[in-house]
Amino acid sequence: MTTSASVPTESEGAIAHGGTVTDRLVEANARYAAAFTDPGMDAHPVLQVAVVACMDARLDLHAALGLQLGDCHTIRNAGGVVTDDVIRSLTISQRALGTRSVVLIHHTGCGLESLTEEFRHDLEMEVGQRPAWAVEAFRDVEQDVRQSMQRVRTSPFLPHTDDVRGFVFDVRSGLLREIDPA
Repeated sequence: MTTSASVPTESEGAIAHGGTVTDRLVEANARYAAAFTDPGMDAHPVLQVAVVACMDARLDLHAALGLQLGDCHTIRNAGGVVTDDVIRSLTISQRALGTRSVVLIHHTGCGLESLTEEFRHDLEMEVGQRPAWAVEAFRDVEQDVRQSMQRVRTSPFLPHTDDVRGFVFDVRSGLLREIDPA
């Protein structure tokens, strides 16, 4: 599968001529901006939904969910886990920008399934400082989705917790499988 993020061939420019990936992205933005027209929308998502998902490059959330620009807020991190920063973003999304629903998406073959909290220890040994954050590694993706749903549903900062649903995205088939919160 080829995507716009694929490494360019020799004839495609910046990287082949000593530029960086960031140079390529900036050049792509210039082309985008040349044809850009203001869609006239604000930061309030049309569908009043926030999607929390893993940062994995294989997840094209807008395509997988049939979303268009402006439909949702998208919050991504390693594993799609609900951390304090995700609660912060969801709180702003709900209280300031009108979202009412939360969709949580983890996926098969997640890199966090192969890590442990030992990662933090190794990092501390390498750089001389222990990270303040947890790795949030997991072995059971379904259980981690349940834990993430519970964190959202019990947050005192979120006024809208009645429509919180969790899913596992299959990276091979593209299908979502809903996870029972119980």
